[in-house]
Amino acid sequence: MEIGFMQGRLCDRVGGKIQAFPWHDWESEFPLAQALGLSLMEWTLDQERLHENPLMTAAGQARIRELSARHGVSILSLTGDCFMQQPFYKVEGTAREALLADLCAILDASEQVGIRYVLMPLVDNGSLQTPQQEADLCNGILPLHQRLVDADMKIVFESDFGPERLAAFIERLPQDAFGINYDIGNSASLGFSPIDEISRYGHRIYNVHVKDRQLHGTTVPLGTGNADFPAAFGALLKVGYTGHFILQTARADDNAHAAAIALYRDMTRNWLTQSGS
Repeated sequence: MEIGFMQGRLCDRVGGKIQAFPWHDWESEFPLAQALGLSLMEWTLDQERLHENPLMTAAGQARIRELSARHGVSILSLTGDCFMQQPFYKVEGTAREALLADLCAILDASEQVGIRYVLMPLVDNGSLQTPQQEADLCNGILPLHQRLVDADMKIVFESDFGPERLAAFIERLPQDAFGINYDIGNSASLGFSPIDEISRYGHRIYNVHVKDRQLHGTTVPLGTGNADFPAAFGALLKVGYTGHFILQTARADDNAHAAAIALYRDMTRNWLTQSGS
């Protein structure tokens, strides 16, 4: 199990947002992560300027590989905020075709830099609100099954479904290509029990976001919200989870970004150690 961080957490916010691709600072996060002893970063992709993102260009991919090798920072997962910002399963015709083409291009680009888990958020604007949207989502991704298997990649879903419904949803999809990203903070905000959730679909979890949120509220510093980290980590270890823990944590109000991530890294390590003892 390895602790990593969400891209952008080691530099200033973009436009005041808690999360967005850091256009001006993305290269600087590699040496900053190395200095903190972090060897794992999760990439972020927005729909705006999607095809300009370094991940989506040959020159950018080469630079990413170079920086990863130089600083010992791997990129094994990607959060596709673009999928939430413009979900293909909520449009039709040529608009849907274009967004599905973007998805294929993202998978191709991800494979070039070694990304194994592509996260599709089914929350906020990406939330599945009707049976038809769920059907359209499945019809859009199932044709990618063999392509994902051949590349040893998976699409993982972050969802606002309750435990029983999410378990039923993920069982519709082949395990060798599709899984779940478990977000500790989002589940706390929705009032879900981590033990109930993970006991139902823990075998399908391939990536974990470490975050704290208030009940029905926003992201807050770790340990100050409603997330039950000992219960979540204990349940994950109980089902044999051996994947990554990505710090998608609250931003530092004083701009001491590295200090905040270092603190949250240590807190997460302590919880994991206590849960495993």
